[in-house]
Amino acid sequence: MTEFRGAWTEDEVETFLRETTVPIRIATRRPDDSLWLVALWYRYRDGVLECATGANATLVGFLRQDSRIAFEVSTNDVPYRGIRGSGTAVVTNDRDKAVLRDLIERYLDGTDTPLARWLLGDDRDEVRIEIEPREIYSWDYTSRMGESKPNA
Repeated sequence: MTEFRGAWTEDEVETFLRETTVPIRIATRRPDDSLWLVALWYRYRDGVLECATGANATLVGFLRQDSRIAFEVSTNDVPYRGIRGSGTAVVTNDRDKAVLRDLIERYLDGTDTPLARWLLGDDRDEVRIEIEPREIYSWDYTSRMGESKPNA
């Protein structure tokens, strides 16, 4: 069960994760115990964050050795807001590329682009990364930063 803390209620966190289309940043451990950080597209469903990546990605090997992760989803524009947390990740095959296809629709608004066609190509093996959050901490700097960007 996920523990929610910070500025938002569980419902507000879930709304943010469904509506925000910035990549999730995932931190994991390498075999030498140093940290590794990647950014991936994600979707949020039923309390789980899901990503897709190539089956031969370095991250996949790291997650298979140690499933513990930390993550962050945060906006790139003022006012900054987002969530961070920790949990575990499970890697499974995405043979029909269902997760990837949904992520392409979410982030690219369709599958009819060169990038989408390459990602969905028959020569690419995909995996699904299911992140089960143990804790989520939310923050929102809207009250101190305002609603719009300051003049440069």
